[in-house]
Amino acid sequence: MKHTKVTVPWREGLHLRYAVKLVKVAREFRSTIVVRCEGRIADLRSIISVLALCATLGSVLEIDVDGDDEQDAASSVEQIFLG
Repeated sequence: MKHTKVTVPWREGLHLRYAVKLVKVAREFRSTIVVRCEGRIADLRSIISVLALCATLGSVLEIDVDGDDEQDAASSVEQIFLG
């Protein structure tokens, strides 16, 4: 299992445009990707789940990736937050 933390860098927070990017990336991999934010948990393959995190600018997201391609999946998700 790969575990990482990222900070939401966008002024608008984790809104629809970025949530769609994350879901699209997550669906490219077989690994299970779970995101946690302030006690809320989201499946990164579900747009509703990601939006329900209500992550704002500066929120710390904990990302757990588990599966055959976890290294690549985690790296791809991290890249979205780095720009």
